Amino acid sequence: MNLPRLGMLLVLVLATACGTAAEPPASAPAAGSSGKLKIALSNSFIGNQWRVEMENVFKAACAMPPYKDQVDCSVFNAGNDVSTQSRQISNLISQGVDGIVINAASTSGLNGVVQQACDRGITVVSFDNTVDHPCGITVNTDQLKFGQQLAQFIVDELGGTGNVVMVTGVAGTGADNDRNKGAKEVFAANPGIKVVAEYSGMWDSATAQRVTAAQLPSLPDVDGVWVSGGTDGVIKAFADAKREMPVFGGEAENGFRKYMAGTLTPQVKGMSIGQPPYLSVVALELARAVIKKERAKGNLTIPFPVVTGSALTPGETVFPDLPDSFFADFTDSGPNAILVLCQQAATDGTPCPGATLSVKLGTP
Repeated sequence: MNLPRLGMLLVLVLATACGTAAEPPASAPAAGSSGKLKIALSNSFIGNQWRVEMENVFKAACAMPPYKDQVDCSVFNAGNDVSTQSRQISNLISQGVDGIVINAASTSGLNGVVQQACDRGITVVSFDNTVDHPCGITVNTDQLKFGQQLAQFIVDELGGTGNVVMVTGVAGTGADNDRNKGAKEVFAANPGIKVVAEYSGMWDSATAQRVTAAQLPSLPDVDGVWVSGGTDGVIKAFADAKREMPVFGGEAENGFRKYMAGTLTPQVKGMSIGQPPYLSVVALELARAVIKKERAKGNLTIPFPVVTGSALTPGETVFPDLPDSFFADFTDSGPNAILVLCQQAATDGTPCPGATLSVKLGTP
């Protein structure tokens, strides 16, 4: 998959500055100051903007109080390879880390090594693309509902009749499977809706734009587009092809929200639902709290932010000075925000100046 140049530069810089590594040493003791917890992020791949932001906010959180005083963090990427991620986790187990937070390359493919971690008393929290081993804890939104809600929005806007395109995510991942299942259930329940194309955009704006551009010449009129990720790229492909703009149900890309707000033209009608990049920080806090016995072990489902229409708030739900491919839900907003992060946490992985980070997990 192609990573945008800006994202690739960010990855390279942060890999040097913030300790990202491709492989943990197999037998070396875990690094860190005496008395601090050792919590590692095991990420399946870094191949799109969402993953860049997800790692950035994790690194920023680790450099902010209370985590900088309590936790030594590390980050590892597995190139979307199950065996590589399994080996990396095995090495972390050998190092004696206290906790591992995982964005998994496979729902069940890591179960063996997750069991090994649990047997050693290591707290395992998976998020986004979760593992299904019962000894681990999960943090996620309701991915099935994600697919259902976007699909229902499209059905309602079209009055139950029309041609729809589905732009899916990374095949084989739990999040992609659940989102697709939810959407297809809704479309199947509405016989006037015809899915005329389904293809992967890899949750990446540039990839989604390229593959959509390749598909459009062979497609009939399209009334609605359901996008698991890369929505702004799909809109650009329709605009470049001079196709009439359909109704969009998509992710929380900043560009998509700019089109919805009319900041970018043509203005589109849509619903934007966010799978928040800050899930990694929520997973970090859950792992810390469980290890410290401040919270009972248990799964956590958080609400995803929803934006419809053109009423978006600059600096909260849309960011005029950030790239189109950026995910605008890197921070929460409103009076019941789970957490609040500054822009540089998402763009550069650097801590918010003078801030102590508070993550509200709610009642177990």
